[in-house]
Formats: sequence, C-alpha cells, structure tokens
Amino acid sequence: MKTIATLCLSLFAPPLAAHPHIFVNTGLVMLVDGQNRLTHVQVTWEYDELYSLLVTEDMGVDSDYDEVLTPEDLALLTGFDMQWIPGYNGDLVGTLDGAPLVLSKPSAPTAAMRDGKIVTTHLRAIEGAPQITGPLVFIPYDATYYTAYDVELPVQVQGREGCDVTLDVPDIRGALAMMQAEIAAMPEDYDMEAAGLGDIGAQFATRIEVTCAAL
Repeated sequence: MKTIATLCLSLFAPPLAAHPHIFVNTGLVMLVDGQNRLTHVQVTWEYDELYSLLVTEDMGVDSDYDEVLTPEDLALLTGFDMQWIPGYNGDLVGTLDGAPLVLSKPSAPTAAMRDGKIVTTHLRAIEGAPQITGPLVFIPYDATYYTAYDVELPVQVQGREGCDVTLDVPDIRGALAMMQAEIAAMPEDYDMEAAGLGDIGAQFATRIEVTCAAL
C-alpha cells in the first residue's frame, strides 16, 4: 500500500524485479442496504510477521512483545497505513456488472495484533451506492507488485442473502516465471509502460466475484 513510508522504501526497490517486499492477507465485507444498494466495502489487511515487526519497532509499539496493546499503542497504530499519497487507489479495484466502481478515501480505521501480525481494517464508501444488478468484482492488488496480496481472510456480503462468492486465484509461479522471462529478454532502455507492463501486479492478483440471486 502506498503510504508515504512505503513509497519511500519502494523508490529504492528494483521496479522490474517482480518480487514483493510486503505480504498482506486480505478480506472484504461488502455492505448492502435495504434497497439492494452496495454502500460500502470494509477491507481487512493482515500484514506478514516481518513487516509487522518492522512497523511496531519503528513506532515503539508493543515494546515488550506480548501482543497486548496499551491504549497508547492502539492510538499510534490505528490509521498508520491510512496516510495515502494522492492518486493511490488503496490497492483495490472493483466493478459492478462491468462498470468501474468509484471508492472513497478510507475511514473508520481499526488496528490490532494477532499472532505476531498487525491486522487493520478500514471502510470505503461506494460512490452513488449502485444497486446490485449483475456480477460484483473486486481485485485487491498492487500494480507494482511491491506488495503481494493473498485473499485468505473471509469475504462476505452483509445486508442481503442469496449471494455466492468465488475466488479466481492465479498461478503465481507460472505468472512469475513468464514475467521474469519477458523482462530478461528486453533491452535496458525498453519502455515498460508503452509495452503494457506498468501493471505487473495484475498478473498475480486474486479476482473476487460475487453473484447474487434476483430479488
């Protein structure tokens, strides 16, 4: 996620290495109102142990490593990953019946520590609160593949019944091998953006599709 801190780190990472530096397990809760309108999506990010350790040590959180956060710890940790740079999409794109969804900036952040991992949530409003009239798709991913997202936390629809969730999980090893072979064959001055490789992370992204029965 492109907070100011991670952006500074990524400036020193080889942009074409196609190798992630932060690993995040994610989950989604899609909130639907009584008129069958998609109003919000709640996003959960569970960071890997190493990144969690780096963050807590840098912030002076959980200094005794007992994973019991004091009120002061929680105040520091809550929202640490919400300082998004302009233009950052929150590493989440969505469509409804093929039309792009416009998501708000994050709100209502929470933070916790579980099993040595930082777990945060945030809420994003869906512009226009469209009615669910077709397939709903969300894809959590970082276009640069600096952050790798798995979808192993719950994905749920709240507010209505009759919805099925399916995950299309990519062949990470196959996609990585193909990408590395393509990059290795290119000259150093090759224009990656012009070649359509500026969105490398999409090849490693899990596609979440929600279909709901007609009301």
